[in-house]
Amino acid sequence: MKIILSPQRRDDTLEVIKSGRVLIVNGEDFDFTQISEGSTLPQSAISSIWFAGDVSMQDGELTLTLLLPFPWNFSPEQAFPADLMNVPDGPILFPQPLPVPEVKALTEDDR
Repeated sequence: MKIILSPQRRDDTLEVIKSGRVLIVNGEDFDFTQISEGSTLPQSAISSIWFAGDVSMQDGELTLTLLLPFPWNFSPEQAFPADLMNVPDGPILFPQPLPVPEVKALTEDDR
């Protein structure tokens, strides 16, 4: 499976688990086992905001595009994500944001 990520600045979270040709996206199952070689399922046939393009099967590989939400402290890997190739079964790991800087409380000496 090849997953193309389409980054979008938003505060949602995306959790995806892959099991064969089934994706569980934020708890909702999407079963793509019926897509045959050379076929394309149009995005309009998928009732989910998370799919950002058609789903196709070429050379035995399922290819799809998912929206990748990224927070205010996004990393370059989130803003310009690489395609996920040969995605194994299990939870899908997405690029992570930059660490949130620690805020130090002012003391009397700092004032």
